[in-house]
Amino acid sequence: MRRLMFAAVFAALMLLLPWGGGAGAEAAAFKLGNERLVDEYHHLIAGKRVGLVTNQSGVNTRGESTIDVLVRDKTVQLVALYGPEHGIDGQAKAGAYVESYVHPTLRIPVYSLYGQTRMPTAEMLRGVDVLLFDVQDIGARSYTYMSTLNYCMVAAKQHQVPVVVLDRPNPLGGVIVDGPVMEDRFITFVGVDNLPMSHGMTAGELARFFNRKIGADLTVVPMAGYTRSMIFQDTGLNWVQTSPNIPDLEAVFGYGATGLGEGTGIFQADKFRWIGGKGIDAQKYARMLNQAGLPGVDFVPETRGEAGGVRLNIVDYHTFNPARTGIYALAYARALNGFSVPKSSANNIVMFDKIMGTDKIGQYLEQGLSPQQIEANYAPGLNRFKAEREKYLIYGSGPIKVLVYGRPVSFDVEPYIDSNSRVMVPLRAIVEALGAQVDWDTRTKRITITREGKKSVFTVGSTTAVFENRTVILDTRPVIRDGRTMVPARFVAESVGAKVHWDGGLRTVTVEGS
Repeated sequence: MRRLMFAAVFAALMLLLPWGGGAGAEAAAFKLGNERLVDEYHHLIAGKRVGLVTNQSGVNTRGESTIDVLVRDKTVQLVALYGPEHGIDGQAKAGAYVESYVHPTLRIPVYSLYGQTRMPTAEMLRGVDVLLFDVQDIGARSYTYMSTLNYCMVAAKQHQVPVVVLDRPNPLGGVIVDGPVMEDRFITFVGVDNLPMSHGMTAGELARFFNRKIGADLTVVPMAGYTRSMIFQDTGLNWVQTSPNIPDLEAVFGYGATGLGEGTGIFQADKFRWIGGKGIDAQKYARMLNQAGLPGVDFVPETRGEAGGVRLNIVDYHTFNPARTGIYALAYARALNGFSVPKSSANNIVMFDKIMGTDKIGQYLEQGLSPQQIEANYAPGLNRFKAEREKYLIYGSGPIKVLVYGRPVSFDVEPYIDSNSRVMVPLRAIVEALGAQVDWDTRTKRITITREGKKSVFTVGSTTAVFENRTVILDTRPVIRDGRTMVPARFVAESVGAKVHWDGGLRTVTVEGS
């Protein structure tokens, strides 16, 4: 009975450890920037008067508002709030004017950055020692929340206020980068810098990119446990509706694919799940798109009133490419109905070109270029951006590295993250690096590890282990993979008295002495 009680307690404790269960790489190690601000970067706000740019999406992994967290913190003084487009509650319609007001319970100003001004004024920043930014983006250049970040950084530079960005995931991930790159002539609030349509950067990485032109006093509080390959679904977070038309992740991913036809008569519907227009044969449109080999999505023909179009059925969110899909959707739509392309003049930049970041896409469409030809034409600029953005990235990708007492460990089978979010490593290599001994019982598939008098026993395929004669329950199990016995690095190391740290950004396991 005592063993069973200990096992239950141990299992509960393991869930509370930094590498406990959940989605994502060693997912309980996943933390948002707003949580690391409290736990590790509190010195940035301690004893200071804080201004916070946020909205309803500014919550931690438990759903608590950053506003409420700061109000509870008696070491800081929250003196002002700032809301982007749609207001601090996210309820205003797209493009709607938002008024400033005084918060009804906190009795502090709630300044609108989508009303009389889109940039904080000197008056708005008076008495603010540090300006925090905590808003969830959707990963598309034309979505204005990152434009608000840019404008806040410009104002902070002008008025000598430090800026702290509390980083959050790019829901589309950090791998897919596509679309034409914004040209200087077309920079506006719906495209604030020289970015492609899908930039693959987090808010913190974008802030670093923006700052190459701005030079603000910038600090990014990074996430923990986040890698470039993670999309929002991999983080374990709950999606909070960022604006009226972005209620869920289907809308997030569809936005960049269906929302590019401003002024062409090609429009989106059903929260960015559908694209089409008058004069389009839905069956033919779907067939053209499905035959294009666009990854991660199927196109279902669907007519809405007089408009023919397609519904996007995203089947693989990791490989789906919103910007590329959007270019193909527009090019094939024009081939079917010959829509008129909006044109900018010297004195008037049309919204179509603002969204595209260039007038060249419109020219290519008028010339009847195929989407493949359009891709080839914007590729050189996109490749230059990809090389430039490397300077500003925070989070890594690539193979998992393991350091034991400061020395890298070589493996003949690569470590990986299993379905229980544990880093799995080849048994013999990790045991030898720890200076331990291992005994393998072929019949029982039992692994016995001994180091400095400490002994632990694991069994392939079993979540039950024995540490120093105590039975414990693990949340994963050793397995045989590619001819090697793979074991959870953390549990093996800690079972023989070592300490373990996982850095999700660097994808590095560090094992140190007790």
